[in-house]
Amino acid sequence: MIRRTTVRLPAELLKKAQRKAAAEGRTLTDLMEEGLRYVVSEQPTSKKERLMPRVSTAGGGPAPGVRTLKDLEEIEDAEYIDRLRNGFR
Repeated sequence: MIRRTTVRLPAELLKKAQRKAAAEGRTLTDLMEEGLRYVVSEQPTSKKERLMPRVSTAGGGPAPGVRTLKDLEEIEDAEYIDRLRNGFR
């Protein structure tokens, strides 16, 4: 059974809802009914449980033997030459 009721809404919200309903080619009543069904449902379909990101336990700092950028470049060059010799395997 469908019942009538009065709802008080801020004017700005009502205008947005009317525009959305018109853009979707449906009535304001239909839009409000869908919204209420979503809010009162046991398990809203689009709400996902928030997961906290993992916390890094890395210590940081440069690798052993690397004190300057030049040291790092030399290591990378040596690795590149080794890959060239081995056919990039």
